Amino acid sequence: MQDFIKRYRVAIALLLINIALAFILPEKGIRAFSITKSNLLEMLSFIPPIFILLGLLDVWVEREKFMQHMGTESGIKGMLLATLLGTAAAGPLYVAFPIAGMLLRKGASLLNIFIFIGAWSTIKLPMTLFEASSIGLRYTVIRLCINAVGIFAIAFILDRSTSHQRREVIYAAENAS
Repeated sequence: MQDFIKRYRVAIALLLINIALAFILPEKGIRAFSITKSNLLEMLSFIPPIFILLGLLDVWVEREKFMQHMGTESGIKGMLLATLLGTAAAGPLYVAFPIAGMLLRKGASLLNIFIFIGAWSTIKLPMTLFEASSIGLRYTVIRLCINAVGIFAIAFILDRSTSHQRREVIYAAENAS
């Protein structure tokens, strides 16, 4: 029970705040519960299919093959593949983190993980197509170029500033899960 409370202390605290809000300001409390329910249902619609796909990918793709294409020695090819994976994604950003964890377990480099998360959060293909049709192609291309430079710059900075000891902790934590 202690482990459960420790692990979910933030969720428990938010639940208690929602309950208190329902007693203090019933209208806002009901609205807060409604928003929480909506967000929970949205998450539940994304998470199971993602975990099924992750399980299949984990079984179907060999670690060595993955390291060859996205590992520390993959170079430009790995960075482009990480960008493509992030760009082709659909769904909210919180879905990217279990995928990033699987990529780490399969041997992807931290640099490619950072690029993947950056691409997922800023240059998803479906949103880019919608943006081009709504705002215009010129604006979209300019934004994509600036975002790409930003993603790669931030990924390189994060990669270079992550110490060897911290990398070991990250990889050990992911391989333990």
